[in-house]
Amino acid sequence: MEEEINRINQVFPTTPTNEKTEEIQQWMDSVIDKMDHYRAEHCRYVKEAATLLELALWKAKLGEKEENYAEGRAKKAKVDDESGRRERRITCGADMVIKNVLPFLQLK
Repeated sequence: MEEEINRINQVFPTTPTNEKTEEIQQWMDSVIDKMDHYRAEHCRYVKEAATLLELALWKAKLGEKEENYAEGRAKKAKVDDESGRRERRITCGADMVIKNVLPFLQLK
């Protein structure tokens, strides 16, 4: 990106006067295209980070509940286990954490 921004300083002095406007316009379009590309890439990374954060919080909640169950209970039926996992995904607090973390990751 720095290379693209500095390119105008190298090209502009040797550009004929009647072509300077066109050269500046091409340079601006190129810089804006790169910025859009990096903005989209950043958005993908933020979505991926939010997903990983949610999964990590869910896993931590699952581990917390499994420790509690292991102390005094026998194994549950698979149906109960699946509904328990779904419940822990809802109650793991990921929605609240992600809502408070995302503003720090967003571009302004």
